[in-house]
Amino acid sequence: MNPDNVSVVTTLRNWEVNSGLIPAEEGHRLARKAVERALALNPNLAEAHIQMGRIERQVDFDWAGADASIQRAIALEPGNPEFLRFAANSAADLGRFDEALQLDRRAVDLDPLNADSWESLGETESSMGQLDQAAADVKKGLELSPDAWPGPILLSQIYVMQGRPQDALPEIELIRYDSARAFLHAITYYALGRKKESDAALSKLITKYHASYAFQIAEVYALRNQSDVAFEWLDRAYAQGDSGLIETKVNPLLKSVHGDPRFAAFLKKLNLPN
Repeated sequence: MNPDNVSVVTTLRNWEVNSGLIPAEEGHRLARKAVERALALNPNLAEAHIQMGRIERQVDFDWAGADASIQRAIALEPGNPEFLRFAANSAADLGRFDEALQLDRRAVDLDPLNADSWESLGETESSMGQLDQAAADVKKGLELSPDAWPGPILLSQIYVMQGRPQDALPEIELIRYDSARAFLHAITYYALGRKKESDAALSKLITKYHASYAFQIAEVYALRNQSDVAFEWLDRAYAQGDSGLIETKVNPLLKSVHGDPRFAAFLKKLNLPN
């Protein structure tokens, strides 16, 4: 199987699942089948190993298996910045921030004009609480490419965490996804003390996107210090196979629930270290 094909197939299945077009279990089964077929045809297909690592992380919560798949891909293509970014994301999700930073910086050094590498570096720094540096690196990525991901989505969240929610609003207007705008409006208006508008955005998020945005809804409730409802939505995210769950341990918006015994129990369900 062509490496582009296996990437396209798994990306499509993930999109279908995240959009609520097909059940998570079916989408994940089809993605796994495509990757296994690719590896059977060519065990040295680096992209297939990366996609298997994605499944092991997001579906199986098999972190050791994911690490092995990612390292295999990097061994096959050590100069691929995308693989280094993926490895950095995985390390960061486990709280291995020094390793994640090293991998992100290797990706940037390999191709300083790659906007996605700057965005990944900013995302890791944001999870570490290095918000000023994170904002600078995300902006660098956006200077290189206005379509860099997660771009204004991440920058908006950084501004909220910095106590600059007013600066998040113009960034949110640049985002083309209605679901992401609703999520960001919910947290930004809440940070601004504009609760009525925050409530309206959250209501929209729940009404229209509950099937694919359960994790983000949990983030909003955690930011509002409504821990019981936050855990209800984390449980829904788990039942739905929400891909956002992999960042549960380090997600800054969930900090308010870290001291709750239910948080440690939830991390255990995800095979994440406490």
